[in-house]
Amino acid sequence: MKIALTIAGSDSGGGAGIQADLKTFHQFGVFGTSVVAAVTAQNTVGVRAWEAMPPALVAAQAAALAEDLRPDAVKSGMLGSAAAARAAADAIAAHRFPNYVLDPVMVATSGDRLLDHDAERVIAEQLLPLAVVATPNAAEAAVLAGFPVDSLAAMERAGRVLLERGAGAALITGGDLSGERMTDVLVTREGERRFEHRRIATRSTHGTGCTLSAAITAGLALGAPLETAIGQAIDFVHRAIAAAPGLGAGHGPLNHFVDARPRY
Repeated sequence: MKIALTIAGSDSGGGAGIQADLKTFHQFGVFGTSVVAAVTAQNTVGVRAWEAMPPALVAAQAAALAEDLRPDAVKSGMLGSAAAARAAADAIAAHRFPNYVLDPVMVATSGDRLLDHDAERVIAEQLLPLAVVATPNAAEAAVLAGFPVDSLAAMERAGRVLLERGAGAALITGGDLSGERMTDVLVTREGERRFEHRRIATRSTHGTGCTLSAAITAGLALGAPLETAIGQAIDFVHRAIAAAPGLGAGHGPLNHFVDARPRY
């Protein structure tokens, strides 16, 4: 059995973060392990409090997994502080963890900020060059690229900037942009590819970015080529949104129990 590792924050509401990642890994048939980088107190309505883990504890968790239960692929999500982000970057590099997927979580679906400003620089300078693919949404891509990302052309341009700054590839997700159709843009050294699907009218969007990056990580752990892993992950998330159970009074969770096998 293949192993996938998530380095991320704990979501007490269960819809995002490490909880969403482990559910997604399970659906794809890979064994999930975790490094808790932050802990949040949140539900579908919002984030009430959060705290980053001490960097030494982040490093110790990663070292324990490197020695036993070594991952075939790894992702990072919410890191919270610059110190925790730096510890994650050092661990990924030092232990040579393969197939690293960077989800630069900065703001929750509810709008609550989940990353301090000092950590943005660590993500851009230390984590981005380690990633086989980065998966920012439009707002996160704007922070990393340094200009507004509000169109397909801007998404492609931002992706090229992330490649120039060291990422192996960039998947800019378009869920935050308006329109009846949703488009995610993959930028690689070979060019651009667009993944388009209909937009689902729903409030159940909590954890979409976490789930997407976890599904890509699972695919890479299983040996899928990057574009195949991305296509399967987008398909999985789309169906998980469509089958969302409607829990909570705010932005509810996806249905992580849908079949992981692609249907396209």
